[in-house]
Amino acid sequence: MEYIVSLLVLAGLYVILSSSFNLIIGYCGLMSVAHPIFFAFGAYTAGLLAIHADINPVLAVLAGGLVAVVMSTMISLPSLRISGDYLMITSIGFQLAFLEVIKNIDAVGGGSGLSNIPNTISGDGRSATFAVLACGTALLVVLLIRWLVNGPYGRVITAMRDDELAFAAIGRNAMRIKVSIFAIGSGIAGIAGGIYAYYYQYLTPEKFAVHETTAILTMVVVGGMGSVWGPAVGAVLLLALPQLITFVNLPEGLMASLQSMIFSSLVLLFLFLRPQGLFGPTKRG
Repeated sequence: MEYIVSLLVLAGLYVILSSSFNLIIGYCGLMSVAHPIFFAFGAYTAGLLAIHADINPVLAVLAGGLVAVVMSTMISLPSLRISGDYLMITSIGFQLAFLEVIKNIDAVGGGSGLSNIPNTISGDGRSATFAVLACGTALLVVLLIRWLVNGPYGRVITAMRDDELAFAAIGRNAMRIKVSIFAIGSGIAGIAGGIYAYYYQYLTPEKFAVHETTAILTMVVVGGMGSVWGPAVGAVLLLALPQLITFVNLPEGLMASLQSMIFSSLVLLFLFLRPQGLFGPTKRG
């Protein structure tokens, strides 16, 4: 039972990550793949505050989201002037560089990871409490995104994504929209990182590496890019897939490689055979 509850915590976190990433890449059309880094900003901020400041956990998680918003704004202001493949290359470079920085700073644990994060919830109901927290936050995030994209602001986002030149021609500021959506999606990922830090009480740079980008991207593509509920369904389905692989009893190192291969293959298959995903609209916009 404890194992199932822990999976619910992880499912809630990945629904938050995939939904917020879908807001950036699916609705706004920004080809950034550095989403796990903002997950890392939230996690490390909350973890360090918990260790050194003895701050209220809710405030620490919100602080992690705020740091992710600030960092995303600092990154997006120069890099969002680049479009298409160049933005994707820039975001990959930032992700790799940031991970190397983390690995070489002893104050955040270095390559061995940040440990000794205080346990704020103890007892037999700890995992159940975090499961309710993670899944409840995930539901709020999905409803927030649905409210955002189905309202007037959502139509502005769609117009900017579909034809940026025409959008700018009528006097609208596309750059402002891009920075705002990038900040909202990144801030949500930072909140997920804060919950992750308090639940697992240990952070390692490898958790936020490129393979995490592949996993989140696969959830969005399989579920349906540009749909509200698709990434949430994709997150749950693809979280269950590795659990099924464990029954094969393969070596641990081989299982990790096999998981990455399956995720990458699913992205390619859906992009070619069903680009709208399982629940995405047939036509964008």
